Amino acid sequence: MKHPRHQVWVKFILLLLILLSYFGYLTYQYDFVTGGVASLITWSFFVLCTPVADAGFLLDFPIRLLLGIRMVFSEIAVWLIAIMINALLLSYLPEFYETTFVTQTMKMILTTPFPYWLVILLSGVGTFLSIRFGDELMDVFHHKERLFYLRHHFKQELILIVFFILVLFGYYEIISTLGVNTNF
Repeated sequence: MKHPRHQVWVKFILLLLILLSYFGYLTYQYDFVTGGVASLITWSFFVLCTPVADAGFLLDFPIRLLLGIRMVFSEIAVWLIAIMINALLLSYLPEFYETTFVTQTMKMILTTPFPYWLVILLSGVGTFLSIRFGDELMDVFHHKERLFYLRHHFKQELILIVFFILVLFGYYEIISTLGVNTNF
C-alpha cells in the first residue's frame, strides 16, 4: 500500500496533466495566448461557479496534507486569484470570453448581476461548506478522541449538510437558466 502523501502527489500530478492537456487542446484550436487565457477563464469558472471545491481542491487538499495549512485559507487565496483574473480580463481583454462555451457562460454570469451573480454566491457558500467538511474530516482523522469528537458535532454537521443540499438545489435551478445541461 502506498503512503498517503505519495497518493496525494500522484492525484495532484494527474489533475495537473488534465489541466495542461486542456491548455494544449485550446492552444492547438486557437493559439498559445488564447489557449492560456481561455484555460485561466475556465479554471476560474470552476472555482467561482461550481458549488464544490473542485478547481481549488487541486491545491487545497495537497497543501493541507503536505504543509498543514487549513484548506479554507488556501481556498480563500484561490477565490481571490480567480476574482482578480476575471476582473482584469473582463476589463482589458473581454474578447477572450468568446472562445468556448464555458468562457461564454462565464462572461454571461459576470456581466448579468441578477440573477447570475447568485450562481457565484451559491457556489461560494457550497464551496466553503465542502471545504469545512474536508477540514473537519482531516481534524477528525488526526484527533485522538474521534468518538467524542463525532458525537458532539453530529447535530451541527447534519444542519450544515441539509443547508448544503438546499444550496445545491438553488444552484442547479439558476444554472439551468443559462442553458447548461444539469442532467446526470
